[in-house]
Amino acid sequence: MKLYLSVDMEGITGVPDYTFVDSSKHNYERARRIMTEETNYVIRSAMENKADEVLVNDSHSKMNNLLIDEIHPDATLITGSVKPLSMVQGLDDSFSGALFVGYHARAAQKGVLSHSMTFGVRNFYINDTPVGELGFNAYVAGYYGVPVLMVAGDDCAAQEAEALIPNVVTAPVKETISRSAVKSLTPKKAGELLEERTAQALQNRTRVEPLVPPDYPTLRIEFMNYGQAEWANLMPGTDLEPNSTTVRFRAKDILEAYQAMLVMTELAMQTTSS
Repeated sequence: MKLYLSVDMEGITGVPDYTFVDSSKHNYERARRIMTEETNYVIRSAMENKADEVLVNDSHSKMNNLLIDEIHPDATLITGSVKPLSMVQGLDDSFSGALFVGYHARAAQKGVLSHSMTFGVRNFYINDTPVGELGFNAYVAGYYGVPVLMVAGDDCAAQEAEALIPNVVTAPVKETISRSAVKSLTPKKAGELLEERTAQALQNRTRVEPLVPPDYPTLRIEFMNYGQAEWANLMPGTDLEPNSTTVRFRAKDILEAYQAMLVMTELAMQTTSS
C-alpha cells in the first residue's frame, strides 16, 4: 500500500501563533522539530499497518521545514519550493490514500491561525462550494481517485474535514480557544493519538470515497482588498466581478484551477499596505 502524506505547520501540536510558523521568529525551530516528530508518528503507524511506501510532502510556507535527517528512514520527502502543485506535489493515481497532518481551518473561519494559502484571501470557491487548503487539496486527490483517509490538526480543521469528506478519520491534537491560543495535547500524547488514528484510518479506508471535483470548475477567489484583486486579475483568463474583490477563473480541470490559484495569490501578495 502506497500512501501520500501532506504536512502543514499551523495545525501541529502546541502551535498557537505566528512565532511558531515564521522561520524568522524565536519559536520556529521548536515547531519544526515537533512537526518532524509528528510526521514520524504517522509514518511509523502507517508502516505498521501494511503501508510499504510513504511519500511525505512538506507543505508549509517555503516548504523546507521538516528535518530530513530525522525523518523515518523508509519514507521519501519532497522539500523546497517552487512546486507546480504546492501542497499536493507528487500526488498521483498510484496512491491508495492521502493523509493530511498539521492542517488548519480555512480563511475567515474559527480556528488557530486559520487562513487559505495567504493572508490576503478571504474565501476560495470551487463553483459554489467554499473550500480552504484542506478542501482544495482533497479535490486534487479526488481528481486522481485518491481518498483522503485522515486529517490531523486543530479541532476546527477536524470539523471542516468531517463536513467535507464522509467517513474521514480525524485526529484533533489541540482545541481552539482563539485564533492565536489553543488548549493542546502534549507532543507525546498527540503522538499516541496520531498512531491510533492512522491505524484506524487505514483500517477504515474502504469506507472513504475520493472527493471528486466538478468538471470544468470555476475558481473564485475573494480577496481582502481591492488592490489584491487588481493584481490577481492581471492573470490572463480571469475576470474581476463588478463591485467586489472577487476574481473568477474558468478552468479545464481542478489541476488548472489549483495552479491558477497559486498564480493569483502570488500576484495578490504584490499589494503593499500604502
